[in-house]
Amino acid sequence: MEPDYVKLKDIKPALAGYIRDAQILLSKAPVPDDVSVHDVRVLMKRARAVMKLIGSQTGSESYGRNYGTFREVGRILCLWRETSVHRKTLKDLRKKKPKVFTALESNEQIDLLMMKAVAPPEPSPEMKKDLDTINDLLNKAGFRIRFQSLDKLDARQLLGELDSTYKTVADKYLAARNNLKAENLHEFRKKAKDFLYQLYFFRPLNPPVVKALEKKLDALTQGLGKYNDLAQLIKALGYKYSGPGTSPALDELIVIIRQEQDRNLSKVWPLAYKIFCPGQKLVNILGYRILVI
Repeated sequence: MEPDYVKLKDIKPALAGYIRDAQILLSKAPVPDDVSVHDVRVLMKRARAVMKLIGSQTGSESYGRNYGTFREVGRILCLWRETSVHRKTLKDLRKKKPKVFTALESNEQIDLLMMKAVAPPEPSPEMKKDLDTINDLLNKAGFRIRFQSLDKLDARQLLGELDSTYKTVADKYLAARNNLKAENLHEFRKKAKDFLYQLYFFRPLNPPVVKALEKKLDALTQGLGKYNDLAQLIKALGYKYSGPGTSPALDELIVIIRQEQDRNLSKVWPLAYKIFCPGQKLVNILGYRILVI
C-alpha cells in the first residue's frame, strides 16, 4: 500500500549548497572567468527563488537580509558579464552571416564589443574590492542559514507559495503575449525562472511529471534569455532606425537580430501556452498527495 504522503526535498541543505558552490567558483582563480561568473549568478537566482518560497515562514527580517545579500551579489556580477555576452552573441551571428560582418569591419562599436578582454593575472583594485564584498556577504549569509531552523516548514504553505508564483508567471505570460515589449518579456522570464527553481523542491510530488515540466520551463527560459541577449545587444549598438541614410549593413544586421528574436519566440510561445494557458491550475499540472516535510 502506497503512503498517503510524500516528503519534499530538503531546502536548507540546498540553500547552503548554493552559497558554498558560489564561493568555490569564485575562488578557483584570482580573476573569475565568464563561465564561473555566469554559474554564480544562476546560483544567486536559485537562492532568491528559495527565499521567496520560504519567506512567509522565516520572518521579514531574515528574508530581507538573505534576499538582499543574494540580490547584491548578482548585481555586482552582472556588471562583469555584460560585455562577454555581447561578444558571444555577435560571434554566433557572424558564423551565420559572415558577409554582413565583412561589410561592418569598419564599425567601431562592433569592433569594441567583439574585442576579447585578456584576463589579467591579478584582479584590479576595484575587482578585488568587489570580490571581498561578495565573499563577506556570502560568509554572513551562510552563517545565518547554518543556525536558522528550517526543519518545521509547513509543506502546504510551501505549495501555496508555489501556486502564487505560478499565478504570477501566468499573469506575466499574458502581459508579454499581448504586448511584445522587451520589458514584458524580461519580466516573464524572471518570474518563470523563479517558478523553475522553486519547482525543484516539489519533484517528489510526481517525479516524471515535475521533471518534464522543469525541462519545458528550462527550454522556455532559455529562449527568452536569448531574446533578451539580442535586445540588449541592439541597445549596446546604440541602434535606432531613422529612415534611409543609415548604414545598410548595420540595418541588415539589426534585421537579422530581429529574425533571431522571432525564431526564439516561436519556440517559446507553444511551451508557454501549454504551461500557463488561462484558466489552467497548478494542481492540474502537477497532481499531488498529502504532504509532509
